[in-house]
Amino acid sequence: MIPYGRQDITQADVDAVVAVLRSDFLTQGPVVPRFEQVVADHVGARHAVAVNSATSALHLACLALELGPGDRLWTTPVTFVASANCALYCGATVDFVDIDPATYNLSVPALAKKLAQAEAAGCLPKIVVPVHLCGQSCDMAAIDALAKRYGFKVIEDASHAIGGKYRGAYIGNCSYSDITVFSFHPVKIVTTAEGGMALTNDPALAQRMELFRSHGITRDPAHMDGSSEGDWYYQQIELGYNYRMTELQAALGVSQMTRLDPYVARRHVIAERYNALLADLPVTTPTRAADAYSAFHLYVIRIAGSDAVPARGTVFDRLRAAGIGVNVHYIPVHTQPFYRALGFSIGDYPQAERYYSEAISLPMYPTLTEQQQDKVVGALLRALIP
Repeated sequence: MIPYGRQDITQADVDAVVAVLRSDFLTQGPVVPRFEQVVADHVGARHAVAVNSATSALHLACLALELGPGDRLWTTPVTFVASANCALYCGATVDFVDIDPATYNLSVPALAKKLAQAEAAGCLPKIVVPVHLCGQSCDMAAIDALAKRYGFKVIEDASHAIGGKYRGAYIGNCSYSDITVFSFHPVKIVTTAEGGMALTNDPALAQRMELFRSHGITRDPAHMDGSSEGDWYYQQIELGYNYRMTELQAALGVSQMTRLDPYVARRHVIAERYNALLADLPVTTPTRAADAYSAFHLYVIRIAGSDAVPARGTVFDRLRAAGIGVNVHYIPVHTQPFYRALGFSIGDYPQAERYYSEAISLPMYPTLTEQQQDKVVGALLRALIP
C-alpha cells in the first residue's frame, strides 16, 4: 500500500534521539528550548512554546487569549475537529465560516459578510481560527484587516503549513495573527512523533502559554503570591495542564528541521508532476494563490461524479483496492453528530459540503518516488473509467 503520507526518519534523527536517551534529561531538559528556538528563528517569530500536540497548542492559545464562557470562536468547517473543539474546552461556543471554492480555505468575503451581520446582532467572535488547508496560507492580510476593524483575535491553525510562505515570508511569523500553531504529527512536514507548537510575538501570551502548559505552576518569584521559600519552592497560580513535550520528541524535531526546506521543495516537485500527469483527466487539481507558497502537506484533487465519471466514493474504493492509500481531508466539522447535536445541520455550509463530496487526497510525501507516483496516476486513470 502506498500511503497518503508518511514520515522520513534518517540515521541523524535516530542518533539525535539516542543521544537524549543517554543524557541526564528525558523531559524538562535543554533540548525542548533548543527546538523552540530553532523553529522560532526559522519562521521569524519571537517566542515559541512546544507542546505534546497541535490540539494542546490550540487549547493553550485559546486560554492565553482568555477565551471563556459567553465568548465565540469562528473557524472553517473543512478542518480536523481540533480547530473547533479548542473553543469548547474553554466553555466558549463555536461557529463556522464557509470556504473559498478555489483554495478551500476560509472565505474572506463570507467572513466579512458574517462579521457585519454579527456586529449588527451584537454577537461578534472573540477569536477567529483560519486554517491553512493542505499547507496553503489563507489570505491573512485581509483577515488581519477585518480583525482590526471588528476587534477579534486571530489564531492561525498552520498544522499543515510549516515551511510554507505567505507574501514571501514564512508562515508562523505572526505578522497577521496573535498566535500560530504547528503540528508535528508523523504525516506532517516534519515530525516529533506527536507534538505541536504555538508561536507568538507577544511575550505576555508566550508566558501564559508556558504557564498553562505545565499545570499552571511557576517557580518565578516575580509571579508568586508572596515570597519564595527556597530553590525547591513552586506555586500553582492557574489551573493548567500537562501538555509538555519530551526531550526525545524535541531532539527528533531539531534534527528534522534541518531538512524542512528541502522537504517542502520536494513536495513542490511532486505536485508539479501530478499537475502534468493529471492535466487531461476529469479531475480538479489544487489551485495556488498568487501570494502563497504552499507547504503541500496534502495534494487534494476533486472528482465531480457524472454520467462520464464515477462518484468520489467509487473512485476512492477502487484506489484503495489497487493499493493506493488515498484519504479524504476532511469531513466538515458541522456535519459530525456531536456538532449536529449543538444545532448545526447539513446544508449550513454548502461550499464545504460540496468540497467534501468530491475531495480525495493523493499520496504526497518527500520520499514518494516517480515510479510510485506513476502507479498512483495509473490506478486513478483506471478508477475513473465509468
